[in-house]
Amino acid sequence: MPSSSIEDYLKYIYHIQSADKKVNTTSLAGTLNISPASVSEMISKLSKMGWITNTPYKGFQLTKEGEKISLALIRKHRLLEVFLHQHLNYEWDEVHEEAEHLEHVCSDNFINKLEEYLGYPKFDPHGDAIPDKNGKIIESKNFMLSESKTSKDYIITKVDDTSDEILKYLSKIGIRLNTKIHINEKLDFDGSVLISIGNKKQLLSKVMVEHIFVTESV
Repeated sequence: MPSSSIEDYLKYIYHIQSADKKVNTTSLAGTLNISPASVSEMISKLSKMGWITNTPYKGFQLTKEGEKISLALIRKHRLLEVFLHQHLNYEWDEVHEEAEHLEHVCSDNFINKLEEYLGYPKFDPHGDAIPDKNGKIIESKNFMLSESKTSKDYIITKVDDTSDEILKYLSKIGIRLNTKIHINEKLDFDGSVLISIGNKKQLLSKVMVEHIFVTESV
């Protein structure tokens, strides 16, 4: 079985790859907040194990086996987040760090039983799709709030969980998953967006807009 550090590397390669970004030493070092030298050493190890391919000037890509390991870990992480949020009353800005600690010690059997207990949820508390036990994951149809159009209604379907501070602030102003919002104005000069939640207006900065994903309200 791969070590927890190897699992983390494969998981973050998957996340960067899924965002259609180039996976290289620099992007991984920044994501994991470690030195490029440490990344290079681990990449060599992962390549020898057959879990990634490393093509000069093109970056790293997960092999099928590497992707299988990363999706299994992501599945554990997101199901644990659902359990913490729904049954232990953790806020959505608290579940990520707790799940990071727990995901490496849970067996596949435990996670399968947890999924059954939770009623086979499809999404975690931040709106990310949960892979099933075969590694299949629902394709998302949402898009970044920055791509929205003025005078239209949208439903919040996902919020990037990389910033606890942003999650806390969004909770404070009444934004959760499935919140309906109206786009009043988009300010091109700084990328901010003026929205309405019910009768209340809120100005969201460019940084926040890039953390929020939506679908059109029917």
